[in-house]
Amino acid sequence: MSAAATEIRPVELGRAEAIALSGLDGTAVAVEASVNPGIPGIEVVGLPDASVNESRKRIRAALSNLGVRLKAMRYTVSLAPGSVRKVGSGFDLAIAMAILGAERVVDPELTRGVVFCGELGLDGRIVPVPGVLPTIVSGLRAGFTRFAVPAGCAEEAQLVPGAQVLSVASVAECAVRCGATMAAPPVEVVRERTGTHGQRPQVHDLAVVQGQDDARFALEIAAAGAHHLLMTGAPGAGKTLLAGCLPGLPPPLDERAAVEVLALASLAGTFSAQDVPPLPPYETPHHRTTTAAMLGSSRPNSVGVLSRAHHGVLFMDEAPEFSRDVLEALREPLESGWCRVSRSWGSVDLPSRFQLVMAANPCPCGAGGTGRAGCTCTPHDRRRYRGRLSGPLLDRIDLRLDMLPVTPADVHAGVERESSAQVRARVVEARRIQAERYADCAWETNGQTPGGWLRRHFRFAARETRLLDRSLEIGALTMRGYDRVLRVATTIADLQGADRPGADELGAALLMRTQEG
Repeated sequence: MSAAATEIRPVELGRAEAIALSGLDGTAVAVEASVNPGIPGIEVVGLPDASVNESRKRIRAALSNLGVRLKAMRYTVSLAPGSVRKVGSGFDLAIAMAILGAERVVDPELTRGVVFCGELGLDGRIVPVPGVLPTIVSGLRAGFTRFAVPAGCAEEAQLVPGAQVLSVASVAECAVRCGATMAAPPVEVVRERTGTHGQRPQVHDLAVVQGQDDARFALEIAAAGAHHLLMTGAPGAGKTLLAGCLPGLPPPLDERAAVEVLALASLAGTFSAQDVPPLPPYETPHHRTTTAAMLGSSRPNSVGVLSRAHHGVLFMDEAPEFSRDVLEALREPLESGWCRVSRSWGSVDLPSRFQLVMAANPCPCGAGGTGRAGCTCTPHDRRRYRGRLSGPLLDRIDLRLDMLPVTPADVHAGVERESSAQVRARVVEARRIQAERYADCAWETNGQTPGGWLRRHFRFAARETRLLDRSLEIGALTMRGYDRVLRVATTIADLQGADRPGADELGAALLMRTQEG
């Protein structure tokens, strides 16, 4: 056999880069395309899902409408690594640019090292897709600096520092930027579509809350230390109103938290430039919300209620009316700050560090425990109703409060109540103290601090923890509850400007944990 017959010619490949998202984390994907003899068509390999496979028809139609006629040959597109599942229509632009590179319509050298993200319309326009912000963040972590995104996502993409963003409205414009000689007529930019669940409910002012001094103080503690709170009381006692005041008390989100909140909104498809800078989220799911809706990921990269409340407040009104599965699903996020979901399509971790506020009636009819006549519930009804909140879940709640109904004396007292702005000033100062105390720690607030760290740091005397030790001994407190009392006591001390919590703060924190029930 002659040397000429065995000569192997180099294969001309088109190449682009993409990001495969799994939650907020992404994996760099090398998109390669080659043109070979065979049955005409486009074949995509590398574990694509149905939406990625459908890109073949969108790309062929878009390129045809631009005047680019693909050859009657076999186009093979590889998405590597092949072990990572590729989900979503955001791979369209990268695949199209790789095919144009294989055809030498664009310069393959100009598409290398560029992360492309966008869905193609049949007329060649580039349509916004969810997850542009986490795509850029993940791309930067993988070492990429150049990104081509839909023009409708330009404001979102430019929020990430260090990224060189090219916003393009059509595949023709993108091809021209990568060396093509085709015409790129101007097209109307397709804007992002935001969902309705991203709208923020109205935040109330504490000045309108009548009476309920204990509840106001508990709310202030909860805001200052990011503690979880359960309010039990008759209908009309002010539980929902107080919960609506909580989002107005904490300080603004720092840069890291703001990026995470915006990234989750991007992944959920609810990003809006009007929400920049973002406010702490406030989610109020209905008690008929399903477990899948709460956790998210009923399909890949869907964001549930718990993750939408990340760095914000999750208010569950009529908490005992939620399904048992939903209530028990709260336990892991309350401990770890993550929702770990496993489904048939795979698994994903979504951040879910929220502040939980729950409201409950004392009994099914709501009149029990008010000192008034009219309760029609039997003792068995009351026990069964309260038993819907399991012991392990309640053990993760820092503050438990029994609220009495508002009285005429409260309504006609004529005393000016502190506003949210006044309370917020104390909360912000307490958060500043915590930020200094935990500057070298992995946590930021008292509500996240391990009890062991607090015991070592403050070195409590036996006389200070006498009530706590006794409660632990008789079983009124678990060890988890013991640590949570220490957390609340530390927050009370911070609000008072004290250097450390003492016996008084520990006793007050213990009372606010054990009075409910």
